[in-house]
Amino acid sequence: MTPGSALKFDLFAEASRKRKIDEAGDPLQTIAQHIDFAELAVLVDGIVGRADARKGGRPAYPTEVMVRVLVLKRLYNLSDEQMEYQLLDRLSYQRFCLLQDAMNIPDRNTIWRFAQRIGVDGATALFQGVDAQLQRHGYIARGGQAIDATLVPAPRQHIGKEDKERLAQGKTSDWNEAKRRQKDLDATHTKKHGKSHFGYKLSVSVDIKHRFIRKIATGTASERDGHHFDAVLDEDNTGRDVYADKAYPSKCRQEMLKALGWRDGMQRRASKDKPLSECQKRRNRKIASKRAKVEHVFAGIRHLGGKFIRTIGQARADVAMTLMAACYNIKRLAMFLHKGVDPFYKNTTA
Repeated sequence: MTPGSALKFDLFAEASRKRKIDEAGDPLQTIAQHIDFAELAVLVDGIVGRADARKGGRPAYPTEVMVRVLVLKRLYNLSDEQMEYQLLDRLSYQRFCLLQDAMNIPDRNTIWRFAQRIGVDGATALFQGVDAQLQRHGYIARGGQAIDATLVPAPRQHIGKEDKERLAQGKTSDWNEAKRRQKDLDATHTKKHGKSHFGYKLSVSVDIKHRFIRKIATGTASERDGHHFDAVLDEDNTGRDVYADKAYPSKCRQEMLKALGWRDGMQRRASKDKPLSECQKRRNRKIASKRAKVEHVFAGIRHLGGKFIRTIGQARADVAMTLMAACYNIKRLAMFLHKGVDPFYKNTTA
């Protein structure tokens, strides 16, 4: 006797699987339901425009489809090659990108070219567009802000001694074009907690109430954490407290905050000849719980597939880091709306 099998074959198997995915709760459909990607696509088109189909060539994919692809790629930190494969393979990815009934999907080159085309201006438009949706739903910046910077690793460069000497002199003429494209001369090295890091740095301002990223600035790993303090200071936050760790305080900055009506929440650091007083230590501990909000955000970014970027050069790294911040806000906003989090409830901790 042939043993029984749990396998069942049916012409409607695909529809059955779709139904079960919906019942289980597809997180991508939660995002698609609550985020207005059509609005984001209009913003991108307003910055970079669309190719004129009348001039010939293959028609472009709709901007909304490509924006969704770019967001999905960043949510899971996928390479262009992996993004193409997953779009071919995964039903949930196809549905999210509006490609479930399409005969063809964007290939790796199309995805790469779209990211190149929108550039920093397009990525910034996406970030600002998501912020506009935050505001529209009532999630304004409240409760003060926490400012900090995080290292964003990039592929380490293997440059020989002779090439390093030539670079120090500003010479790279002996490199062919193919080799030059693979060398990141913008990323820098730094040391933190005794470990060496190579890449870039993302500075952010996070509101204490809702823990959304409100402002960003980008740089290289060797820049001081406080270098972009002024650039990310969010003047629209309804709270006047500004929290930051020991890398940020200076006499000039403290005076600036006081003159502008902000409350100084920067932790104090001891100097070689002047240890912290007990009062300063207690103050630092009190600030730590507020300042930690920004660390929660950096942890959230790491959960989006990690902070590592695969790009070469500052311009492409800026695009990747801006999309990183935008996608964190997208995922968090979708979660807030799905759970029905009241933006004005004083005990919001989501």
